[in-house]
Amino acid sequence: MGRRILAVILLVLAISIGVITPVLAFTPVGAHLLSSFASATPTPTPSPTPVPFTPTPTPPPKPILTVEGALPALHAKAAYLLDADTGHTLDDFHGEVPLSMASTTKIMTAVIAIQMGNLDQMITVKQDAHDEWVNNNGSNAQLHVGDKIKLKDLLYALLLPSGDDAAIVIADGISGNSDNFVNVMNIFAYRLHLFQTHYINPDGLTYKTGQNYTTTYDLIRLAQYAMSLPLFAQIVKTPQYTLPATGTHHPYIWNTTNAFLAHSDITPTVKPYPGTTGIKTGYTAEAGGCLVFSATRNGHHLIGIVLGSVDETSRFADAATLLNWGFGLPLKVPSP
Repeated sequence: MGRRILAVILLVLAISIGVITPVLAFTPVGAHLLSSFASATPTPTPSPTPVPFTPTPTPPPKPILTVEGALPALHAKAAYLLDADTGHTLDDFHGEVPLSMASTTKIMTAVIAIQMGNLDQMITVKQDAHDEWVNNNGSNAQLHVGDKIKLKDLLYALLLPSGDDAAIVIADGISGNSDNFVNVMNIFAYRLHLFQTHYINPDGLTYKTGQNYTTTYDLIRLAQYAMSLPLFAQIVKTPQYTLPATGTHHPYIWNTTNAFLAHSDITPTVKPYPGTTGIKTGYTAEAGGCLVFSATRNGHHLIGIVLGSVDETSRFADAATLLNWGFGLPLKVPSP
């Protein structure tokens, strides 16, 4: 019964298709319907209106300190002045001549201590630190043998009173002894591409076996790097640092030797230079007066080097001459 019903339904469908097909194919109504279906196309989605590209306008070049006229007359053996804002050299006087650097050596000692050491490390002052400045007629921070002092505090002892004893304590604390520390100093100098710089100790004293040497070209780049370290920059602009006594060390007061920052008994006739932001003095009989200096004025930042000045006072005179000349240069737009 079910099969018969299914057969009947299929027969009806076949008859219907046979009737409808000729109608669609051969009658006007069918032709119209077929043509409508054939010509029908989907409605395209409209594209968003393109946003025109507007290039960022190139800012006009800013005027910079521009060297004109004669360079300043100096008494130093070598000097360098850099516009730290632009990286342009303003004065390069014998910048490639290797010279003794005295206590400007301690810039590298401090950089390594800040980047390699644990600033909270307690380091014991040993006898070798005391002997270093006594036996070699050096400067000191009056560190007491047996005191235990934080590395961060020792950096102030190193950079303000220029403590040769502090340099040895730091070297011992970080590398075990000065020789190991000096190896690190020379490796770091190579990494910074200071190819005319060599160290034999962490403090800059002259030994019978030799002395540390550098060029003003190398030293200006080391100074830039050091001043990019916030702790270093903070220390070298500090006139005085007081360390109260604790159960591990005596009390200390350390004053800067940089007369551009504050009065110094070493160079009592030198007046502070307005805008000074650091950084380090140096002097030995062999090296003469050495000074790495940094100052700002009217939004301009200059860093300079003086090596081989006649004495400790003349280094500041040469530095002031350079700074006054540099800050006084005209502002001009660089040539394209």
